[in-house]
Amino acid sequence: MLYAEIEISSFLKARRAALDPADLGLPGGVNRRRVRGLRREEVAQLAGISVDYYTRIEQGRAPAISDSVLDAIARALRLSGGEVTYLRNIAVPRRPAADCCAVPARGQTVRPEIQQVLDAMADTVPALVIGRGLDILAWNPLGARIAFDLEALAPDRRNTALLVFLDPAARALHPDWEAKAVEVVGNLRADSGRHPDDPRICEVVNELLAHSPDFRRIWETQSVHECLRGTKRILHPRVGELDVTFESFRLSTDPDQALVTYTAPRGSETERRIRELGALTDPVLTA
Repeated sequence: MLYAEIEISSFLKARRAALDPADLGLPGGVNRRRVRGLRREEVAQLAGISVDYYTRIEQGRAPAISDSVLDAIARALRLSGGEVTYLRNIAVPRRPAADCCAVPARGQTVRPEIQQVLDAMADTVPALVIGRGLDILAWNPLGARIAFDLEALAPDRRNTALLVFLDPAARALHPDWEAKAVEVVGNLRADSGRHPDDPRICEVVNELLAHSPDFRRIWETQSVHECLRGTKRILHPRVGELDVTFESFRLSTDPDQALVTYTAPRGSETERRIRELGALTDPVLTA
């Protein structure tokens, strides 16, 4: 089975298993259901397509699926906006995973003008640029110190997902680690949908599947929840607890990249600690 077939099969099975038939007005029946959630025939009924056609779609045996059919399945499964986009992406036929990883990865570079923006915020706002596969491509001094010591890491280890799941200090750094892990997996899966043949994403996912049981557990839920803004707590080893708001801005000329900023209310303890972080002159140990 090709990678695309595996993806659409796993995704649709997980999404129908997550639904409660009672919430959709479907009868539970007198006999116990053999599987959690909806049956294939129930999804087909809700989507207005034949059971045979839906089965072929879920098994990855339908080579060309119209937008109207995908929209009907999305409504039947109560998919979110991000999940609808992901379904559309993985419904497009693609190469086997082994072929994707054999292709050299495309380079990711940050334009000098974007680095100038990072540098302009150097004294007050920690900021990073995140690229495909959640690689950390650029930062300002505060961005390099807000969590891990980015300067001390090898370039191929400067990756949000690899750090959260494989760095032993990540759980101490992120007291709400499980929520952070779910957020990272949702972002990475959304990215894999946008770039199904990207070798770097394939490399990151395969390494995490091989070395992190927690990543495998969350990845197998097929969650697609791209998180571009929110709040988070960071227990920094040098300056203490930071309660920050993060915002991600997709770059219009480099849509694979996002500028991520971390801010705190003016006059707050976190703002003071961020200033203290910027005043440090010695290298920051990995948290």
